[in-house]
Amino acid sequence: MKLKVCGMQYSENIKELVQLEPDYLGFIFYDKSKRNYVGEIPALPNKIKKTGVFVNETKEEVLRKLVKYDLQAIQLHGEESVDYCKELKETFQKQTEIIKVFSVGTSFDFEVLKKYDTVCDFYLFDTKGKEKGGNGITFNWGILKENKSQKPYFLSGGIGLDEVDKLKNFLQQDYAKNCVAIDVNSRFEIEPGLKNIEELKTFQQEIIKNEI
Repeated sequence: MKLKVCGMQYSENIKELVQLEPDYLGFIFYDKSKRNYVGEIPALPNKIKKTGVFVNETKEEVLRKLVKYDLQAIQLHGEESVDYCKELKETFQKQTEIIKVFSVGTSFDFEVLKKYDTVCDFYLFDTKGKEKGGNGITFNWGILKENKSQKPYFLSGGIGLDEVDKLKNFLQQDYAKNCVAIDVNSRFEIEPGLKNIEELKTFQQEIIKNEI
């Protein structure tokens, strides 16, 4: 099971978090977000994938940021179309992972995923809320029983230490077999963009390093 920590903001905090060796670190490039990242990104070990998070951004700006920050993954958190994802994928030539986000409420039409199966590498299921991520609330993971896609996915949305037991139970279910990563953000924050390293370390020990 992989770990993605999203919404990084402060250089020293990033350097501390690197010691935990998460698989992905997410940097939000969306000016309406309180975690919008500006400035340079500290050097990261090669094993940590620098992930740029975008919301309905132009392809040109995504590519500009990809080159500027040497991103290894792109997370699309808006209403990006199939054609949009296809064009990016063809441009990347498999060098950059594409993670397409879908916001899940009390219901979700999983038929929508079929169109995206060939144009992205992973799905990410987040909680539908007021903000484009970072809402701090979970959705009913049981709804993923209805997901017939075999595409590997990230589980996100309000996951914190209080969800450890619930998460362990979820990961034991047959319908969770394609869950390959856990994405965390606001529930591990001291303030927006500033992560609690000790709590993340505890979570990592409980979920990531003690695989079900």
